[in-house]
Amino acid sequence: MPLFDLPLAQLRSYSSDVTPPEDLRQFWDATIREARAFPLDASFEPVDNYLSVIDTFDVTFAGYGGAPVRGWFHFPAHREAGAALPVVVQYVGYSGGRGLVNQDTRWAQAGYAHFIMDTRGQGYGGTLGETPDPHPSAGDVAHAGLMTRGLGSREDYYYRRVYVDAFRAVEAAQSHPAVDPSRVVLAGVSQGGGIVVATAGLAAGRLDGVIAALPDVPFLQDFPRAIDITPRGPYPEIAQFLARHRDRYDAALAVLRYFDGVNLARWATAPALYSAAQMDDICPPSTVFASFNAYGSGTAGSSGTGADKEIEVYRFNNHEGGQEHHWIRQLLFLRKILG
Repeated sequence: MPLFDLPLAQLRSYSSDVTPPEDLRQFWDATIREARAFPLDASFEPVDNYLSVIDTFDVTFAGYGGAPVRGWFHFPAHREAGAALPVVVQYVGYSGGRGLVNQDTRWAQAGYAHFIMDTRGQGYGGTLGETPDPHPSAGDVAHAGLMTRGLGSREDYYYRRVYVDAFRAVEAAQSHPAVDPSRVVLAGVSQGGGIVVATAGLAAGRLDGVIAALPDVPFLQDFPRAIDITPRGPYPEIAQFLARHRDRYDAALAVLRYFDGVNLARWATAPALYSAAQMDDICPPSTVFASFNAYGSGTAGSSGTGADKEIEVYRFNNHEGGQEHHWIRQLLFLRKILG
């Protein structure tokens, strides 16, 4: 795949045209308040993971609308008794779910508590999922996939539910007695990275304890540009939907502004390590840099006043990004933060 997006020098200064709706903060304040009206009801059931060095719990907690969301919670088996560990809350890529019980335990292998959130309505590709999306809008007219589910209104859009689930996943992880609630790290690749950005923004001023964000080649950033230029992956679902529903472009973009990572990134205050791949034709580097350059910048009446941030660029990689090399980079980044 050749370099198809802006040159790196332009990427470093690229600014999206996306602007936040005037009532963005009020919308999300009301959404989080509504979600918190439901008891969290986090449960942690020990489960056999067939591993001798990792302990795992099968997790259920109340997400959007009080609906149950599943997850795995991994811990180092030989952790110090009574010790409270920093926790990595991980969100997964598009079409994937929490996976099998022992499929991904690497953060626990590194000594962290490791919470993997299932993604509602997904788990049909990549990794197994077990959380349905019971919302009525799941049956609306939409393009195959999830990007246009509920796109007719900001209240019904699919990612409103996912972002609430992600926010409540942090609260569920913090409620476990073996976790230090003041040391929460958000991590994810692609869709998971986009959920990291959103959750970091939503947590600022609403939820204490998030100390780092690790969005790896994040999806869900700079929707207008992504829809126009992305040749492969989930963004074209929106373009294909609008190719048939030709009169809905402006209305669709108006809804997407409430969920665009560029707008939510501005609120974030936690230190962040992003990654971008210059040959990425699923999450183009300009969309990632749009988010990175906005991250922590703040807006009138909001938080986000100059968060520390770094970005690692993988020039010759597509959407796979830095993979195992980037995980080492993340470990070193967290080591610096946690001391």
